[in-house]
Amino acid sequence: MQLARRRAIFRRLQAANPHPTTELLHSSPFELLVAVMLSAHTTDRSVNAATRELFAVANTPQAILALGVDGVRPYLKSVGLYNMKSKNLVALAQQILQLHKGKIPHDRAALEALPGVGRKTANIILNMVFGESTIAVDTHVFRVANRTGLAPGKTPREVEEALLVNTPAEYRKDAHHWLILHGRYVCTARKPDCPHCIIEDLCEYPHKTPPPKARRVDARRAALGSRRRAVPPARAR
Repeated sequence: MQLARRRAIFRRLQAANPHPTTELLHSSPFELLVAVMLSAHTTDRSVNAATRELFAVANTPQAILALGVDGVRPYLKSVGLYNMKSKNLVALAQQILQLHKGKIPHDRAALEALPGVGRKTANIILNMVFGESTIAVDTHVFRVANRTGLAPGKTPREVEEALLVNTPAEYRKDAHHWLILHGRYVCTARKPDCPHCIIEDLCEYPHKTPPPKARRVDARRAALGSRRRAVPPARAR
């Protein structure tokens, strides 16, 4: 895809949403880290339902560690794989306290060494907390990048590296937010809403969803209705 087309895609996404951000509820870097870690293999809605309750009770590494796995688990039952994530969350809090003095590390290797934290989560933290122009690739970004032709790739890492190269510098900081939201609400997995897509004409996806067919009107019934309306009412006797 040519640079001019890539630039046009991001220009339109920016115009539609000038200040994109995550839909995960949070009020601190630690809360964001927890929410993103919990969001793997589940929806943001489920995570938000869990963290509303959890963060009201424990929203620091010290408080999470004090709750322990058995104390955390009941809050995470709306989240997929909640047993494993409960263990990871407590271990994550312990590691942050022991190795990083209770603060989120500004280092990719240190972030990815935290229990339950992978490259996607590390990219989001580096981007949103520390202002780096990283691009996190989840299933939505992966799908949109491949369908549109922005950054074709067979693995999330390939797509990430291609997006870093292909995304104009002025759009790189917010790119993954735009692509996530576009994939979540427009370029959906089963049936992309191409007729209402603001970048449809710039997209290289060959199997676009066609616009809905105009409602067919039965010509015979329409004509019959017209004739009935044309018959004058009977005269009153």
